[in-house]
Amino acid sequence: MKAIWNGTIIAESENTTVIEGNHYFPADDIKKEFFKPSNTHSVCPWKGTASYYTLSIGGSENKDAAWYYPETSKMAKSIEGKIAFWKGVSVEK
Repeated sequence: MKAIWNGTIIAESENTTVIEGNHYFPADDIKKEFFKPSNTHSVCPWKGTASYYTLSIGGSENKDAAWYYPETSKMAKSIEGKIAFWKGVSVEK
């Protein structure tokens, strides 16, 4: 799978985990140079507290377009530390 934003592949993996229709990419499979930590957090009742990244490519930013769970509940261990996308990021084969 590939995650693409602003015409650039920002993550690529053959080992994504799909939960609730979102592909979660292993942290080692993202292109870290495009990711900036954000102070945003949200809470999912069954997964835990999510943290976010802002994407930055060629002078354009996509605030909080990627999220991950640094620590998950027991039910969501398969996605702990993995990154998912929204806000115009396309995920395709």
